[in-house]
Amino acid sequence: MFEFAWPWIFVLLPLPWVMRLLLPIADSGEPALNVSYLEDLEGLARRRARINLPGWRQQAPFVVLWLLLLTAAARPEWLGEPLPIAASGRDLLVAVDVSGSMDFPDMHWQDEDVSRLTLVKHLLGDFLQGREGDRVGLILFGSQAYLQAPLTFDRRTVRTWLDEARIGIAGKNTAIGDAIGLALKRLRQRPAQSRVLILVTDGANNGGQIDPLTAARLAAEEGVKIYPIGIGADPEQTGSLGILGVNPSLDLDEPALKAIAQATGGRYFRARDGEELQQVKDTLDQLEP
Repeated sequence: MFEFAWPWIFVLLPLPWVMRLLLPIADSGEPALNVSYLEDLEGLARRRARINLPGWRQQAPFVVLWLLLLTAAARPEWLGEPLPIAASGRDLLVAVDVSGSMDFPDMHWQDEDVSRLTLVKHLLGDFLQGREGDRVGLILFGSQAYLQAPLTFDRRTVRTWLDEARIGIAGKNTAIGDAIGLALKRLRQRPAQSRVLILVTDGANNGGQIDPLTAARLAAEEGVKIYPIGIGADPEQTGSLGILGVNPSLDLDEPALKAIAQATGGRYFRARDGEELQQVKDTLDQLEP
C-alpha cells in the first residue's frame, strides 16, 4: 500500500500565504510613479491602464512547486507484504586480508589463473549470500583493520562490499591480531548462540597493535570460534615471483593460524587453489549449519 511516513508535513500547506499576509511587502527598489489623474491619462491614451496583479496563472507554477516539495518531505512510501526472516541466531564475521600479496595470481579457478583476492570474492561471496538466517558482516584488514559491513541480515549488500574491496585499501602490512580484536569487539555485543569469525589471509602478522594469539585467547573467553583459512599455492607449485622477487606463499604463518584455531575451538583450513577453497566453503556450511 502507498502511504506517507510524515503526513503531518501537509499542515504547512498554507504557510506561503500566511507569510504573505503577516510579513510586510518587500520593496523591489524599482522607481514608481503615483498619479491621481489616472482616468485623464487613460482618456488621452484612449485605452485603459493595465495593472499587473498576481493572477492564478502566475501563481500556478509556485503552487505546484510547493506541493511537490511538501510531498517529497512527507516521505512517500510503498509498503509490500511483510516477509518473515528465518533467524538462526548465529553471528558470522568474515575478515579478509587485502594486503599487496593478495594480488598474487597463483590461484587456479575455472581454467584460469586469478589472484587470491579475486577467488576469495567469488567463493566467499557465494558463501555469505547463502547464509540465510545468519547475521553476517565483513572486515577488511591490512596494516589496520576496518569494519566494512556491520552484522546484518542483508547478505546481498555485504557481498557487494566484498566485491568492491581493493588491494592495499587498508595498508600494505598484515595485522591479523587487530582483525581478530575488531571482530571480537563487534561479536561480543551480540547475544548470539554462536559467534563465528572466518579469517582469510596469505601472510604472517607483521602489523597492528595486538598479538594474534593474545586476541585469540580473548576470543575464546567470549565464546568466539575462529576458522582461519590460509590461501595461496605452495611455493613449489608456482614458479612466478612477487614484486620483490620472493614468492608470497613463503610468508604464510601456518603454525600461528593453527594455534588461533585450536585456542578458540575452530579449525584451520588450507586453500591452494579454487577447488580446495570450494571444499573449505562446503565444510564451513557443515560445521556451522
